[in-house]
Amino acid sequence: MTERLFSDDGDGDRLPPPRFAYDRATWKEIAHLLANLPVSLVGFVYVVTVLLTGGVLALTVIGFPMLAGGLLGARQLGRLERARARKLLGVRIEEPSPLPRRSGFMPWLWMTLKDPVGWRTVLYEFIRLPWGVLTFTVTLISLFVLWPVLPFLARGLTSADRAMVRALLSPSDELERRIAELESDRGVVVDTAAADLRRIERDLHDGAQARLVNLAMGLGLAKEKLIEDPDAAATMVAEAHGEVKLALQELRDLARGIHPAVLTDRGLDAALSSVATRCTVPVKVTVDLVARPAAAIEGIAYFTVSELLQNISKHSGARAASVEVWRSADRLLVQVEDDGRGGARLADGTGMKGLADRLGAVDGLFALDSPVGGPTVVTAELPWRDRTEDQGAGSPP
Repeated sequence: MTERLFSDDGDGDRLPPPRFAYDRATWKEIAHLLANLPVSLVGFVYVVTVLLTGGVLALTVIGFPMLAGGLLGARQLGRLERARARKLLGVRIEEPSPLPRRSGFMPWLWMTLKDPVGWRTVLYEFIRLPWGVLTFTVTLISLFVLWPVLPFLARGLTSADRAMVRALLSPSDELERRIAELESDRGVVVDTAAADLRRIERDLHDGAQARLVNLAMGLGLAKEKLIEDPDAAATMVAEAHGEVKLALQELRDLARGIHPAVLTDRGLDAALSSVATRCTVPVKVTVDLVARPAAAIEGIAYFTVSELLQNISKHSGARAASVEVWRSADRLLVQVEDDGRGGARLADGTGMKGLADRLGAVDGLFALDSPVGGPTVVTAELPWRDRTEDQGAGSPP
């Protein structure tokens, strides 16, 4: 006895070669149908317990946290069901995106309670019990009574199983995955902005502010000595003048770290050339752009190159480096290369990892190729937005 089986790779109009009815795939389907009852019973009891317990205790402090924990458990049930369908039914389904990390209990609680993956798994387990009873009964009876037609019954019943798994246990669509990515990226942007603010505050407090305090004290002493000891007062004023120059230089450096004036006025070519002069190794800069990108994209490209050149100065041991910037279709590409010792990695806690996270937060890409012994090549890719669109939105020209 043979039969034809529709392909399970999404190409519904293509038929594979005929196969024997009682082959290995058929026995897997029969095993899946017989396992439906105990598996669906466990899932049904779990979700009913979670819903009842969370609902009853919703007015107490522990109600919503228990419900959130139950939804996380439902996610694990869904993972096990996808694994069972993959092994016994040949259904290949991508795992849903993990929940983004959140700092703080309340943000985590709210995000978990509105998790669509967890709620779809709850629905799946809730409706599976009657289906599990039906499929188990029909399959068990057919094993002893309807043996000749059992392969066809198994095929029809497992087709419904496949449909339920795809409908309720698959990632809902690309939008869900994209939302999860954007929520995670938003956290990266917020953390990066907070770190930048702390850095600016620290630089002001330890640098220019401290110098200005010393300057005020020095000028106060010079004022007191102006009449009784003009020479000492003149010396103090000269020292204060030196402090003013240093404070101004520190403020300029700080402003350059926030957003350099040369980038705003003259664009990436001039700004990157200026950064290259501060690198400890010779850097060749090539910028091939007919027009300037939006200010935000231009700023990200500038600071990416700036940090990469700092890494080259501090860690690479290179003798030469190069920076290339060009546009390809709707993407801005930046490539930084050095002939140093190599061995750079995108490990957690490194500057490279931070750059990759920042680029990912704006739909960018970060590629690192750094074999031991060098050379190191970093390619950054950013979405291109025209500067006129950015100006229309009220950004700096």
